[in-house]
Amino acid sequence: MKTLFTGALCAALLLSAAQAAPAASALTPNEAKARALFERVIAFKTSVGLGQVPALAEYLAGEFRAAGFPEADIHIFPLGETASMVVRYRGDGTGGKPILVMAHMDVVTAKREEWQRDPFTLVEENGFFYGRGTFDIKGGLTAETATFLRLKSEGFKPKRDLILMFSGDEETTENTTADLVKNHKDLISADFALNADAGNGTLDEATGKPLFFSLGTAEKSYASFDMTTSNPGGHSSQPRIDNAIYDLADAIKKVQAYRFPIMWNDTTLAYFKGIGKLTPGPLGQAMQKFGADPHDPNAAAVLAENPFYVGMIRTTCIPTLLRGGHAENALPETAAVTINCRIFPGIDPTETKGKLQDVVGPKVPVTAIGTPYWSNASPLREDVVAAVTKALHARYPGVPLIPMQEPGSSDAVYTRNLGIPTYGVGSGFIKDSDNFMHGLNERVPVKSFYDYVDFWYLLVKDLAGKRSH
Repeated sequence: MKTLFTGALCAALLLSAAQAAPAASALTPNEAKARALFERVIAFKTSVGLGQVPALAEYLAGEFRAAGFPEADIHIFPLGETASMVVRYRGDGTGGKPILVMAHMDVVTAKREEWQRDPFTLVEENGFFYGRGTFDIKGGLTAETATFLRLKSEGFKPKRDLILMFSGDEETTENTTADLVKNHKDLISADFALNADAGNGTLDEATGKPLFFSLGTAEKSYASFDMTTSNPGGHSSQPRIDNAIYDLADAIKKVQAYRFPIMWNDTTLAYFKGIGKLTPGPLGQAMQKFGADPHDPNAAAVLAENPFYVGMIRTTCIPTLLRGGHAENALPETAAVTINCRIFPGIDPTETKGKLQDVVGPKVPVTAIGTPYWSNASPLREDVVAAVTKALHARYPGVPLIPMQEPGSSDAVYTRNLGIPTYGVGSGFIKDSDNFMHGLNERVPVKSFYDYVDFWYLLVKDLAGKRSH
């Protein structure tokens, strides 16, 4: 799940004009192939409970077989109703360790009766492609698949292996990614990874011109904790001084009052320096001050007041679910709250659990829900940054590349945890106001889709044709 930059930016700083999307009749053969793939991929109803992820994997496997990929290099791993997929593009071995290319096959649930168009039919209309997954993430999956197929058809021989990894439940449990990391690590081991599920380009709201492209180099980890209070209870006509709901409310207020410490890394400092130059007013000034000196308390205070930026400078924990009581005429015997945390990269969730326990005190036990995964930020590798910038400027000359720490999370937390630096290169350019991922009538600009297909081709070919640093 990717997260977009939001906020007003100065149109006077726009750097490149957008071009009109090509008409269907004017598509190049490679664009036409990508569009046909896109249409087929969107048609698979790969949301949870429908069991169509394995069918999508088999369809993609057929495309790879037809392109000449050996059966031994195409792997599908069923897991419950879903599946993961790994495809290896063999290189000549002179360039070092492989490059991993990532996306996921599943999408968020979409109900036909709530959409203006069938969410599982690709519709081209008003300069947009509509359909569930057009932006998150089947556009990226299509671009990556089209890149592998195109390079194969051209007889391209990479200097090192390319590995395509498609998970099957990123939007829910991420069990397929956990399975790959645990049981098939040898198939996905790589020098670094390129992830379609993070980072993206942002278009100006007024003009549609490109403002900047974010390169995802870090993600906060996701962890939820349960806090439960207990009480003997009794009849509501005979109230006790202590009460499970009162006790829980006190604990929640303590969580509300606590502020995790301000934190930063190379990515967040570079991000605020870059975005600050494009952001007018006091917010932009605070960004630049924080980027230059993260110890500046006034700059940090301004950023902390913004719901989007507060997650980039500290761990955040908030209550999201409440449960309590068993009858309206009885004193509650238990009350519970789910605290959802988005933890700064490099911090073990057990440390966050311990801090929450300190905050609420020993009478309210804090327990982890599930097994949270976490990872460090990826370094700003010069070879990756240079290659992404080169591919970006092929279509959008001069548009700045800005490293970004995602407030959300994706499968990259698993690959980074495995020791594979992972870089989010997104799903093309879009306006914030056109971003309906996970919502109704999801869409992506037609031009952005074709530019993105070309971007992936240029990026992978460039990196695969060089020796690792």
